[in-house]
Amino acid sequence: MARTTFTAEVLTPDGEVFNDEVEMVSTRTSVGSIGILANHTPLLGMLEPTELRLYKSESDVVRLAQGEGYVQVADGRVLILVEEATDPSSLDVGTLRDKLATAERELEQAEEGTEAARVAARDRRRTEAFLRMAEGGTPEH
Repeated sequence: MARTTFTAEVLTPDGEVFNDEVEMVSTRTSVGSIGILANHTPLLGMLEPTELRLYKSESDVVRLAQGEGYVQVADGRVLILVEEATDPSSLDVGTLRDKLATAERELEQAEEGTEAARVAARDRRRTEAFLRMAEGGTPEH
């Protein structure tokens, strides 16, 4: 069954990653998973690292490894502003394991409650989510 489409745009600091009509957007906010369909109530939310799914149709799904950021639903469109949005097939397991070890080491060395601890914890969460995708698993979505 075809659904009503709407525009979804994904932007990173490096520029536009996606801008097309979709039937649904599926992602993870700081309070849980969310699915967005056409005519969704206006929304502004914080995004967690996860697999972003952009459903152009039931059988045509664009998958991206999504970093931290924000989602805005307004005026019949969805805007996703994230630190990073990468094709999961381009993720390298070895590199991600190295990044995870570095983040864990930095978290252990950082004084609790400091900015360094917050950054290391964020890096660990993102790297763990990306590593699950790179290894073929589904992130907590």
